[in-house]
Amino acid sequence: MRWEAWVAVVAGVLAVAALVVAAVVGIRQRELRRRLEASSVASSPRAQSLGREVRERGQQLAFVANPTKQDVPALREAIERAADEQDLPQPLWFETSVEDPGVGQAKQALAQGADVVVAVGGDGTVRAVASALVGTGVPMGLMPLGTGNLLARNLDIPLGNALSALEVALGGRDRTIDVGWLRVVHAAHLTESDGVHARTNDEHLFLVIAGLGFDAAMVADADDDLKARVGWIAYFVAGIKHLHGRRTRVHVRIDDSPATSTRLRSLLIGNCGKLPGGLTLLPDAVVDDGWLDVAAIDTRGGVAGWAQLFGEVVLQGVGVKGMPRGVGRIDHTRAREIRVVVTGGEHAQVDGEVIGRVTEVAARADPGALVVRVPRTER
Repeated sequence: MRWEAWVAVVAGVLAVAALVVAAVVGIRQRELRRRLEASSVASSPRAQSLGREVRERGQQLAFVANPTKQDVPALREAIERAADEQDLPQPLWFETSVEDPGVGQAKQALAQGADVVVAVGGDGTVRAVASALVGTGVPMGLMPLGTGNLLARNLDIPLGNALSALEVALGGRDRTIDVGWLRVVHAAHLTESDGVHARTNDEHLFLVIAGLGFDAAMVADADDDLKARVGWIAYFVAGIKHLHGRRTRVHVRIDDSPATSTRLRSLLIGNCGKLPGGLTLLPDAVVDDGWLDVAAIDTRGGVAGWAQLFGEVVLQGVGVKGMPRGVGRIDHTRAREIRVVVTGGEHAQVDGEVIGRVTEVAARADPGALVVRVPRTER
């Protein structure tokens, strides 16, 4: 079978999967809105339990919410109604904007005495709130409403259940985790097709994975409307057009080791490794070990090489490592600091947000920099 036929088969499978996911997402969203809009939510035993937790801890709550998420108005109404009915202090409520995706709002929450700041939205909102809370010791709660919900997945915070996520934000335990920082040492020259402009010396926080190459190009090309309808499947659809993209010459220096050079499809630098769809890209990554985990991904042979890589990712997620080398490979290592030069420039992304095209970046681990509310049973 020719590679074009294989691509058509993959596209067909993804299209069917996208329709299924869209239906499931739609059902879940309707159910969430129904429950939040019901008058019984605020007076339910579960909500009363959360109210007791707030009183006992004496917490001033603050929420930083992305208003473009369609469930946010119902969430705000339900939360404020519950506070009224249970005679609790009204929580602080801030909404993000295009100009400020959450950093300024989180800082304002701190200035007004917030004891917990809850990020309500997707990975971009979580990153912005985390950027303001790093080093403060004030815990961040998560109410994941995005496409990937990457940090929430890695910390076992409930997805698709607003009350369960709120319960964790209010009554969970505090866990100190690492963060990563990706600094643009040199931005690439701009082209007409570049939608986001990287800026030299800008430093970007990441909580899960930063990457250069195929993964960043896939993120850059993902359709926003499709993401809203089918979630993370949209990234796979965008990735199809890059399956036969060029391999990139990459020069890498890890900590104080000598620099090495190779050709790759992607270089990923991670703080933790779980992805949507039950995939584990960085099986040895631990969110609080003080290290960055690095995965160098390469493949040849077109679709066959990518299929082999996908199989290896699935197997390493269940503990099978050291697969024989084939047309595709994933090489793992770890670092405190890493410097990367890419010949000709490549797209770079942090936690699914494209920061532009770069020719040189440096990443470092920031151990124990952020406190997050996690489930009491989370490890």
